[in-house]
Amino acid sequence: MVQRLALEPKMVDVMDNLRDRIPICTFIGNNIDRVNAQLNAYLQACHECFHPQDRKTMQIFAVPLAQSFGIDGLCNISTTPITIFVDVGRVIPQDWLCIVAHEYAHAHLGESGHSQKFASILSHLCLGLGLEPPSWKPGMEASLRSWPHCQSTRDPLAFWLGIL
Repeated sequence: MVQRLALEPKMVDVMDNLRDRIPICTFIGNNIDRVNAQLNAYLQACHECFHPQDRKTMQIFAVPLAQSFGIDGLCNISTTPITIFVDVGRVIPQDWLCIVAHEYAHAHLGESGHSQKFASILSHLCLGLGLEPPSWKPGMEASLRSWPHCQSTRDPLAFWLGIL
């Protein structure tokens, strides 16, 4: 279902993983509502950082993202509502809020880049959420790609296989 909401359907990768497809789908079927509820709580916390009239309509999903893309989360600003995807297997659960905040900043801004406007929105979110805010400096766009900092997991599929 969520593949059709991605920027490119192959970004959501379960069916091409022949070896692990059944255990991953079983784990998702048994646990995705709980995981998505946690992500929705984080999304709501981000919404609370803005006045109601400034909040955009968004939805969020935990998904295993294709490793070939090398990303922990993404935002599709072309969908209605805006769709945020988080690969919760790629970072420790304590850092899920960090990814949600990062992608929320993209969604709120309606842009995919890491400009000064993005840094301003992300800083506002971080202050509201109790995360370390970035301080804009020219040339820091590359460091904003992974702000707030998250601790990666050793095996991104371990979560989706129910090993963690």
